[in-house]
Amino acid sequence: MALIDLDGLLGCLEMRELEPGVWTGPSLEMDYPRVFGGQLLAQAVALGAATTDGKTVKSLSCLFPREARRTEPLDFEVEETQTGRTFAVRRIRASQQHKTVFVALLSMHVPEPETPPDLEHQDPAPEAAGPGEAAEVDLNMIPWTTRVVDGTDLRARERGPADYAFWMRVSDRRLPDDPNVHQALLAHATDLTVVGTVLRPVEGISQADAGHRLHTAVTSHTMWFHRPFRIDDWCLVAQHSPTLAGGRGFGHGHAYSAGELVASFGQECMIRPIAS
Repeated sequence: MALIDLDGLLGCLEMRELEPGVWTGPSLEMDYPRVFGGQLLAQAVALGAATTDGKTVKSLSCLFPREARRTEPLDFEVEETQTGRTFAVRRIRASQQHKTVFVALLSMHVPEPETPPDLEHQDPAPEAAGPGEAAEVDLNMIPWTTRVVDGTDLRARERGPADYAFWMRVSDRRLPDDPNVHQALLAHATDLTVVGTVLRPVEGISQADAGHRLHTAVTSHTMWFHRPFRIDDWCLVAQHSPTLAGGRGFGHGHAYSAGELVASFGQECMIRPIAS
C-alpha cells in the first residue's frame, strides 16, 4: 500500500502566496520525518506555473543542500529572474527556520504550435514488455498504478544490471487537462528509484539498506520536458546508472508515452556506508 495518497499529493500543488514573492504549501502526510524530494520537485513545477502566464516547465535544475522536516512549514521565495513573451526564468529557494533546504532554477516556455514531422526526431523507445505483461508493484511513494518491467526488485541484494524500468498510470480518475499537473506528478515520481538503480550492480547491497548500512540522500535532480503527455495514460520510465564512485552515484532516465519521448531526467545522490 502506498505511503501517501494522490489527493494529498495534488493538495501539495496548491501553493499559497503569503506576500509578494513568498509562497507556502503543505507537505505530504506520512509516517516519515523528512520531506520527500519528489514533493519539492512537484511544488517547484506548481510555482513555475503560478508565477508565469500560459507557460509550462521546459526544464528544472534542483539542489537539495539540507534535508527538510515534514513537521515544519516550508517557505518558498520565488525570484522572477526573466520574463519574455515565450520564455521565462524563475529561481526558487525553499527554507525552514531561515535555512535553505531546496533550490531550483526553472526555465518556462509557452507551448509551441505543432511542428512539422520533418523538424522532429527521437531515439526509439526501449524494447520493454508492455504494462499488461509487467508485474504490478507497490512503489510506496507513487500513489497510482505502477508495473515493473521483468519484476525487478530494487530491494534484492543480488548483483544485477544498472537498469530499471516501470510503467505507471493514474487509473482511478481522469486528471485535469492542465499540463502543469501532469508535469508535477511525473517530476515527483522520478525522484524515487534512482538510488536503487545505482546500487543494483553492487553485490550484497541494495536500496533496502538505506538508513541501516547506508546513508543515502539525493543531492541534485535535473529534468527536461520535451512533449505534452498525460499521467492518466500509460507512461514508461526507463533508468540507467553509468557510475557510482567517491560516495556519489549518478543515474539518468527517460519517460515515454505511446512511444514518444516526453521527458528526461538525471540525478546525483550521496551514498555512504554507515560506520558500525
